[in-house]
Amino acid sequence: MPKNKYPKIPLAQTIIAICKAKGLKHIVISPGSRNAPLTIGFASNSFFKCYSIADERCAAFFALGIAQQLNEPVAVVCTSGSAVLNYYPAVAEAFYSQIPLVVISADRPHDKIDIGDGQTIRQENVFSNHIINSANLTERISEENDIAIQYALHLAVSQKGPVHINVPFEEPLYDTIDEILVDPKWTSFETKVQSNFVLSDAYINRWNSSKKKLIVVGESKPNSIEESIIDFLAKDNSIIIMTEKTSNLNHTSFVNHIDTIITPFSEEEFVFFQPDILLTFGGMVVSKRIKAFLRKYKPNEHWHVDELRAYDTYGSLTKHFQTNIQAFFKELMISCLSYEEGYNLKMQEIIQLRKNKTSTYLETIPYSDFKVFDVITKNLPKNSQLQISNSSAVRYLQLVEIDKSISVFCNRGTSGIDGSTSTSIGAAVGSDKQTVFITGDISFFYDSNALWNNYVPKNFKIILINNGGGGIFRILPGHSENEVFNTYFETSHNLNAKYLAEMFGFTYRKISDIVKLENSLSVFLASNDKPSLLEIQTPEKLNDKILLDYFKNLK
Repeated sequence: MPKNKYPKIPLAQTIIAICKAKGLKHIVISPGSRNAPLTIGFASNSFFKCYSIADERCAAFFALGIAQQLNEPVAVVCTSGSAVLNYYPAVAEAFYSQIPLVVISADRPHDKIDIGDGQTIRQENVFSNHIINSANLTERISEENDIAIQYALHLAVSQKGPVHINVPFEEPLYDTIDEILVDPKWTSFETKVQSNFVLSDAYINRWNSSKKKLIVVGESKPNSIEESIIDFLAKDNSIIIMTEKTSNLNHTSFVNHIDTIITPFSEEEFVFFQPDILLTFGGMVVSKRIKAFLRKYKPNEHWHVDELRAYDTYGSLTKHFQTNIQAFFKELMISCLSYEEGYNLKMQEIIQLRKNKTSTYLETIPYSDFKVFDVITKNLPKNSQLQISNSSAVRYLQLVEIDKSISVFCNRGTSGIDGSTSTSIGAAVGSDKQTVFITGDISFFYDSNALWNNYVPKNFKIILINNGGGGIFRILPGHSENEVFNTYFETSHNLNAKYLAEMFGFTYRKISDIVKLENSLSVFLASNDKPSLLEIQTPEKLNDKILLDYFKNLK
């Protein structure tokens, strides 16, 4: 095994030493000159697992995908100048999705900023609105630098979010030595250890006296709650539990198609299902309809459970319980009364009615996005990981069935389309499960540099649903068929992914009818010799009508 090499610059040595000591193993590097001391230090040290991703935006989302799966910090390293700005979309996503992303940006020395040198921008605090911590280092090694680096890495874990370490280097940049010479000042930081959570009698009494309790679950990691807790809640008919696919929470009695259930509600039904207590946990919620419902028909109380943050999504937040959801429910169960009659019984009747109408509707509709999603999700491999892009893709997913063994992930922190493919590839690298990524055409082509990646697992699958534009705009209020809409909103196009797939070494097949899809899907999903892409061409102008008619037919 080759001997480790270290950069000659002491500050670079310090960063390498601290990252290694803190167990930060995965390093995603984009090429550049100013970051050469860091690149040499990380790539030459056998402790680190390094990845080379040329496009910084893709690199950051790729790192985010790895961190999403490993639940540990992953670093991205870039040169000075505009390179660091390309990290911003992923930084914002990491901030709102509570993912520990560590940005390490090389910079010019302080005296070179704002004098007209190339590749210099004001990098310090550049992510200030969406960062947990910014460590702006000085050029010379110092105890202050040592502490700043360690504190940033500490906060990435303890506060579950992105941090930025900005590192100025003076030339020469490429000199190396065989041994590390620095001896960083080691500091331990106190992590706020949560004492055993206790739910006061006042809140237990309010819970027990409320006969209409609604639990809405946002984006959550798989296995966030023990099965015994899920079963306990499911038996209580004073509780309705609404979940989304990204909640990774499943039970036959839960409302797992929120829009399907509530869109056809009458005024009388909205009033009936208005909760006394709304309990929420998890991350961002996809459904705009549940937000509209709860903002208009407000609960008496809204409790949110999260160790770090609480957003007043519904304009009625009354209590933030700063604990994990497992501890909260274990405490609640000690004194919780269970009701055999009530609120949830009527919901179960509606669920069965909607399920029957949905099944009938899907059997009769022509080839379309909705039909395609139904076929795909029914055939996904069990125990696999599904990554889904934003916009219409994640919304269609909420309407169809999916096996409960499949874990689902989506960049719902900011709900952007910009890095879905890159994130899914990073997640595939960070997971031992087979990964299938379902995406729309605009999201896919927008992030096409994601395929410029030498680490894509052989069993990674992309299912691209190409309807020739941003079809989601057709179902939003204000749609009208004219040149302005087609050009500037829907962004109509005639692109396909064939040559991209060939260029980046993916097997490729294109399908444009339901029979071929049903006949070829199992073969596509089972073939694991190399990464593969299935492009499904769907109608451009039929999908919106089919979707809108679906909700009308539910009534």
